[in-house]
Amino acid sequence: MPPASDAVRRYHDGSKHHFNRFARSIGYLDWASQPRPFRRFAGALTYALHPRPDAPAWAREVGDLLRHSLGLSAWKRFRDARWSLRVNPSSGNLHPTEAYVVASLAGTPGVFHYAPEQHELELRCGFDAGAWQAAADRDAVLIVLTSVHWREAWKYGERAFRYCQHDLGHAIGALSYAARIAGYNATLVPSWSQSRIGALAGLDRDDDFAEAEREEPGCLIALTRGPVPTAILEADDRLSEAIVTGQWHGQASQLSEDHVQWTFIDEVADATRDPGRAAFALRASASRHSVLSRDLVLQRRSAVAFDGESATTRETFLRLLAAAMPSDAPPFDALWWTPRIHLALFVHRVTDVEPGLYLLIRDAEDFERLREAAKREFVWERSDAGLPLYLLARGDCRRLACRLSCDQDIAADGFFSLGMIARFETSLDEFGPAFYRHLFWECGAVGQALYLAAEAAGARATGIGCFYDDPVHEVLGLGGHAFQSLYHFTIGIPVEDSRLTSEPGYPWERG
Repeated sequence: MPPASDAVRRYHDGSKHHFNRFARSIGYLDWASQPRPFRRFAGALTYALHPRPDAPAWAREVGDLLRHSLGLSAWKRFRDARWSLRVNPSSGNLHPTEAYVVASLAGTPGVFHYAPEQHELELRCGFDAGAWQAAADRDAVLIVLTSVHWREAWKYGERAFRYCQHDLGHAIGALSYAARIAGYNATLVPSWSQSRIGALAGLDRDDDFAEAEREEPGCLIALTRGPVPTAILEADDRLSEAIVTGQWHGQASQLSEDHVQWTFIDEVADATRDPGRAAFALRASASRHSVLSRDLVLQRRSAVAFDGESATTRETFLRLLAAAMPSDAPPFDALWWTPRIHLALFVHRVTDVEPGLYLLIRDAEDFERLREAAKREFVWERSDAGLPLYLLARGDCRRLACRLSCDQDIAADGFFSLGMIARFETSLDEFGPAFYRHLFWECGAVGQALYLAAEAAGARATGIGCFYDDPVHEVLGLGGHAFQSLYHFTIGIPVEDSRLTSEPGYPWERG
């Protein structure tokens, strides 16, 4: 194996949780160094995205996209403590993902940082209009997503790189849904290398980040009303050069005064940087608009506990699983690769569905691979539900689900919980070590689909990043690295904390 692949394997195995030890972290929360939840760029010109009637059309349109994907969904308060929730979920509500907008706004093309607390854009760079006109049509909007690893590592240590990729996948999904609601299509553009994506957002400008935590380039998403412009798909040099030589503004704020350096995260980040992909097949966009509403995406919450009693119907259960299946609709129309993630289900409380261990296969080509890889005696009984859903073993698996998910009751107290199982080794062989990130992105997209489907069904969901990795594989009979569990998830009826009060995300949304 090439060194980069060795580094991926070393990090993946080294960041696993085991029954007798967790992945390395400092072991406590250092509240004095807790990262600030919002980054700003001092000295940058700001543009409000308040949806007032007299606001410019571009501010209302871009504001609508960002409001319903990366904006604040609510503020929570308990006594003197107050904190925000966002449309896009995040491990520990820490939100390592930052977003930059490249578009022609306010009469000039520019690179803008999105500031979700105030719902405004900060102008980072103004550049030549001719370069933008040559690269994109008037309505196109490019979104760069980045990660601040420290925001997650502060709490989770070396496993934080995984969580940053989960969160980025959720953000991709959230943008895909918001785009479709607004009449756009969202498309991940893999032809841009991560170094060029970083330059697009100004992340390589050392002076602008002199005292601030650096951001890791993530991905480039094109939001368009029609096909993605050829110059964007082909990573035309003219746009990059115009931005690099443009007029830059702003100094990144520091999030913490003290830090712990996690070199293991730095190593895997280096090993998984994408050099860009010269050719890929675009997926056809769905002709129908999303059935989701703006209100639904704003009401999404991560459950903190389930009641441990409520059941759901077989019909709702199957509808929830169908939402996670690949389609030409959001969020999966944004992804350029074929599905690599399958769902191992621990079914607890679904009427007319036997409790037990199930497998939902999201790509039929992996059925034989999974059956051969699972070195255990399973029944492999296919459901008559019209989905590729297979019963592996009958029985009450609540205690097992709880145990595997770091002994968290929430994995046993809902309708069902699940582990997202990735076709791991052959995916890295096919696409290279950079695809390690993409596997987590797909997990995040699947999770976003389940979150919104649960809300639509009158239930609630939550992602579970803490689970005992290899014991999950042992339950499924999986050895080696052919398949790996990357993310857990659970859905049920939430128990609300009545001590908390809630306010809308922004002042203008109050009664």
